[in-house]
Amino acid sequence: MNHLILFDFDGTLADTAPDLVAAANRQRAYHGLDPLPDPALRPHASQGARGLLKAALGLEPQTDGYDAARQRFLSDYAQIMFDQAHLFAGIAELLDQLEQHQLAWGIVTNKSEALARPIARHLGIEARSLVTVGGDTTPHIKPHPEPLLHAARQARIDPGRCIYIGDDERDVLAGKAAGMATVAAAYGYCTLDDPTRWQADAVAQAPGDLWPIIRQWAASVHG
Repeated sequence: MNHLILFDFDGTLADTAPDLVAAANRQRAYHGLDPLPDPALRPHASQGARGLLKAALGLEPQTDGYDAARQRFLSDYAQIMFDQAHLFAGIAELLDQLEQHQLAWGIVTNKSEALARPIARHLGIEARSLVTVGGDTTPHIKPHPEPLLHAARQARIDPGRCIYIGDDERDVLAGKAAGMATVAAAYGYCTLDDPTRWQADAVAQAPGDLWPIIRQWAASVHG
């Protein structure tokens, strides 16, 4: 095993936005507010509770009541997180291709392990992932490189032989800081941003773009 392909989870491997949006709208309902349409909340799904609470209620970590709202959001989300979550079209086929070519892959997400692992299991991919690193696995979250470096250590692969794929600029920043190749998943939740400005090594406009990118990268990493 000479290569490791690492993926962000929400917005890269799995479309979890519908359930995250539903949990955010529950928070609005508690305040007597009407639900917001999916396009108003979906772009914030990769930022988890922090991004969704800001979009739904204008709450930020320094705002009074944020911590209580965050806990309620996470509790509500845990109740419904399997309802609509699904792999993006083309991802199942991609993972099959990686395994057929004996290319190991894993997950590095800022989502807590307590949420990420059950959803990955529900989607049938947890046992196939060589390593799964959550936002609480190490003392740091992306854009800090430590979660990615931890994944590489767990897999016993040099970071220079790893590639990281994600739909948020912090994914690219973390990957670069870890010394990994990077791919921006432009098909994810980054509709409010321009992934081409992140200076990733490649940009995937659709999941179907990933296999050619990965194959070319793996061929360039010798040994």
